[in-house]
Amino acid sequence: MRNYQLGKFIANALVYIILILFAFIMLFPFIYMFSTSFKFQKDTFRYPPRLLPMQGITTKVEGFEEPLPLYYVEYNGEERQFALAESGVKIGVYAEPSNLKVTYERPLTQVKPTGGATNQATAMVNGKEEKLFDVEVEGQIFPMVKVGQTALGRFLDPEDPSVSVLQNVRLSQPVETPTSRPENYKEVTQLQGLDRSLTNTALVTILVVIGQLVTSVLGGYALARLRFPGRDQIFIIYLGTIMIPFVVLITPLYQLMVMIGWVNRLSALIIPWIFTVYGTFLMRQFFISIPKEIEEAALIDGASRLQILVRIFLPASVPALAALATFTFLYAWNSFFWPLVIINTGNSANHVLTLSLSILRGRASDNANLVMAGAAIAILPPMIIYILAQRFFVESATSSGVKG
Repeated sequence: MRNYQLGKFIANALVYIILILFAFIMLFPFIYMFSTSFKFQKDTFRYPPRLLPMQGITTKVEGFEEPLPLYYVEYNGEERQFALAESGVKIGVYAEPSNLKVTYERPLTQVKPTGGATNQATAMVNGKEEKLFDVEVEGQIFPMVKVGQTALGRFLDPEDPSVSVLQNVRLSQPVETPTSRPENYKEVTQLQGLDRSLTNTALVTILVVIGQLVTSVLGGYALARLRFPGRDQIFIIYLGTIMIPFVVLITPLYQLMVMIGWVNRLSALIIPWIFTVYGTFLMRQFFISIPKEIEEAALIDGASRLQILVRIFLPASVPALAALATFTFLYAWNSFFWPLVIINTGNSANHVLTLSLSILRGRASDNANLVMAGAAIAILPPMIIYILAQRFFVESATSSGVKG
């Protein structure tokens, strides 16, 4: 018995570990997007990339007005924190003519020509005549040839500025601490007017959701409970329109918007989309599942069709309504192609979030933190709605499409 329980526990633990691993893989792009939206611009181009936003630490050094950035520098065999005082210090790489494998790096200002600038000595190296320079090594001067040149940074000890170290800045590790820059969200709204786009998107989404709920409830109730000639045929024809691709409807729908005068207006994003075949079908299937005896009892008591719909059917169809509202919200919020067709790019006053983000991707291509902040603004509302309403999906799926 104990072995069976232990085996079952291990199996369940493995299942949970695998599910958590896949959940992390699915959520990692969103986590990285949100973390990048709080980064500084320089931090977004760091390689290898890091998840947490980091900022370099600076310190005040005597003799400098502005604080200097701190870096990890190797000094006397130990790693210490030094301040970068100067970058791009020109360094010469020198070697003895007889042994070019052993090189020494010295600042150009500390090396003088052997024999003087007017009568500089030379030496033959690999068949070529090279100039010699006096290089100090352990207190002694040796004539050497210059075999290369590089640029290093001059780092100072913050506690004792007289102690300096030359080191490659690009290969040096800066001293950093986790930080955040919420100002990215303010900048991205000012850059592309995302506040206006967010308002337009919320208005369009709310009106489309309300419109689809109303038309779907009325149409679904009529097709499920009212008897009239041609009801089933009308439902089949209406349901068949689902098979018509949206690309086929773009041209006639755009021509209709031109005739009405709704081009470049938010009404073109609302009115054509308050009718939905899917929503009508979903509500019809849900209303069919409600026992007829309840409706007949209400009719005997003198209730009207509208009263039955409002007081009996709607309270019972909350899962279906929540699922339909969620699907409609996600579609309306993320709609891009139709707004791109009907709203002019220059008409920024009527832009929705998807259009503004498309333009922002070009305007702020070198500011990945701002692009990610704009994406976070667009993704957060539908993500929250989906998380809050996800439990209704299963309820509506199990209760709709079963009875016909």
